[in-house]
Amino acid sequence: MKSLTAKTIATLRWFSILTPLAIAVGSASAFFLWALDAVTRVRFDKPWLLYLLPAAGLCVGLLYQLYGKSTVGGNNLLIDEIHQPAAGVPRRMAPLILIGTLVTHLFGGSAGREGTAVQMGGSIAATLARFLKLDAAHVRILLMAGVAAGFGSIFGTPIAGAVFALEVLVVGRIQYDALIPCFFTSLVADWACRAWPINHTLYHVDVAAGASAIKLLLMAKVALAAVAFGLAGTIFSILSHRLGDAFKTHIPRPELRPVVGGLMVIGLFFLAGTPDYLGLGLGVLGDPPGAITLPAMFTSMEIPAGAWAWKLLFTVITLSAGFKGGEVTPLFFIGAALGNTLAHALGAPVDLFAALGFVAIFAGATNTPLASTLMGMELFGAGNGVYLATACIIAYRCSGSKGIYSAQRSGVTKFPA
Repeated sequence: MKSLTAKTIATLRWFSILTPLAIAVGSASAFFLWALDAVTRVRFDKPWLLYLLPAAGLCVGLLYQLYGKSTVGGNNLLIDEIHQPAAGVPRRMAPLILIGTLVTHLFGGSAGREGTAVQMGGSIAATLARFLKLDAAHVRILLMAGVAAGFGSIFGTPIAGAVFALEVLVVGRIQYDALIPCFFTSLVADWACRAWPINHTLYHVDVAAGASAIKLLLMAKVALAAVAFGLAGTIFSILSHRLGDAFKTHIPRPELRPVVGGLMVIGLFFLAGTPDYLGLGLGVLGDPPGAITLPAMFTSMEIPAGAWAWKLLFTVITLSAGFKGGEVTPLFFIGAALGNTLAHALGAPVDLFAALGFVAIFAGATNTPLASTLMGMELFGAGNGVYLATACIIAYRCSGSKGIYSAQRSGVTKFPA
């Protein structure tokens, strides 16, 4: 009886900690989404802001040099702290990444948003842990819950958010000890985010139908496309690491790297001849007909065959140079663009293949096939679950041993003998 009472008290204590954490992170994600939409609209209204991207990069670089040296690790710092608590996650990580990401998007840098949400979640969780004076084991679980809350609320995918926080730490192994805290926090954070007047992007994907033979043929096309998604994820990861190393080698002063990166993005803009590869790639209301946006890739519109490669280059340069944001939304763009192109080449459903690329390239680049599959089902419906799972698993298997997160540990080899 005493044991049951102790467990009940411990459980209630955990929920009393996780609930305010989830509400805080979900509300922070809502504010970030609102602010991100606002700065994106300003950039669309004032396209000349792109030419100030190098100056904006210098400001971001100086901001982190002066106040954020210990936070520069970003998502990798969070992963390291979860594995082995050391100096801790600084409180200033949340405001710094928020400001840095908004500046990046205001001036046209190609970046995402998951890194910002995850780092805000981790920073808020670490601050709460310090206030409550929790021990290392409890800090670890609280950090994982913060990551889950940030990821789940920013995309509106609470199940994927919970599994992502468990799966991303070690390739091939899931940390089930934090399953309930991560799921609860991700779910409540998503509710808190949706309670504010913000909207997540909605996608419509029809359920693939037909005779068994047609479905088998479609499955073969899915498997073929999944190999391409995995290879694209590998290219993204390799280029990100190598270009990041090149910036550090050839430009010793960190605050100058975004200046050079900003000039390179402007040069790419002139080469590509379109602003469609800047920013998130989600577009805004009033986009011109034929604009290359993520939602457009789910329609019958045929995306230029090289769109995925252009977005990859824009994003790798932006983030490797030191601008702030995340990799995931650009990866969604890259994968959906490649899926759109492959669908037209293979005679497959465009909306389905855009959805497959959307999540499969994420699975390959982050080594999180389960979270990616669940995200696909949450965003696009469970009717195509078999195809989504097939694409994510094959893309994961065909991607390299190293993903975009250098702090990710290796639990099992992806290439058994």
